[in-house]
Amino acid sequence: MSTSGKTLAVRLLATVLTISGIASGTTITFVTPSGSTTSSGSVNASAVFATGPGTLTIALSDLLASPTSMGQLLSSVQFGLSSSLNGSASMSSSATERAVNSNSSFTEGSRVSTGWALQLSGGGGVFICVICPAGGTPGPTALPPSHVIIGAGPYTNANNSITGNGPHNPFLDETATFTISDSAITSATIASDVVFGFGTQFGSVVQGQVSAPPVPENRTMLLIGTGLILIGSFKRLARNQD
Repeated sequence: MSTSGKTLAVRLLATVLTISGIASGTTITFVTPSGSTTSSGSVNASAVFATGPGTLTIALSDLLASPTSMGQLLSSVQFGLSSSLNGSASMSSSATERAVNSNSSFTEGSRVSTGWALQLSGGGGVFICVICPAGGTPGPTALPPSHVIIGAGPYTNANNSITGNGPHNPFLDETATFTISDSAITSATIASDVVFGFGTQFGSVVQGQVSAPPVPENRTMLLIGTGLILIGSFKRLARNQD
C-alpha cells in the first residue's frame, strides 16, 4: 500500500472509531400491566428511559384519566440500571403544575422543578420519588405531599382527596421529565426491574413490564450505518493498493 493510501486508510479507521465513540442513545419503555390496581382502584402509568453518554432521561407519565382518589396518582418509580450509579449522581426535573379546583375544574400552571428526590439504594437500585422509602437519603417527604403526578381530566369522578385539597395541590400535569447525570451512564446503559409507586404512602406499588424493548435512537443507527460504509471503503482501498 502506498504512503498516501496508508494515510487515507488511517483517516478512515480514525473516523470509524470516532463514530463508534459518539454513537449514543438507547430507549426502553415500561408500563403497568393492563388491568393493574392498588387498594385505591385502577392505575395506569408509563416510564420511558433514554440513555446517552453521562445522562439518563426518564419521562414518567400517569396515564389514568379521570382518577377518583389520591391513591391512584403516581408518586414514585424504582428501577435498576446495567451501569450502577456512583455517589456523585445528580438529577434535574421539570413538569407543568395543575391545580384541581373544588368544582372539579382545573387550572394549568407554569413549568417548574418537580421537587422529587433521587435516592440510590445499597443494592444498586434507584428511586425517583415524591413519596420515598424510609432510610434513604434524602428522607421521605413530609405528608401530605403536593406535586404527585395526575392523569388527564375531566375530574368529575374525583373525591375531595383531589378536588380543592390544598395540601395536595398543585399536582404535576400527566408527565414529568427527570434527567440524571452521572459519569457511569453510557449509551449502552439499560433500565430494568421497574416498579411504579402510587398514592401518599410508600409501598403501594405495581411491577412494570417492558412495552417497547431497547432500541438505538435514529442518530445511533445513522452513525452505525456510516461506520459500516467507511469500513467497506477501507477494505476496498486495501485491495486496490495491494
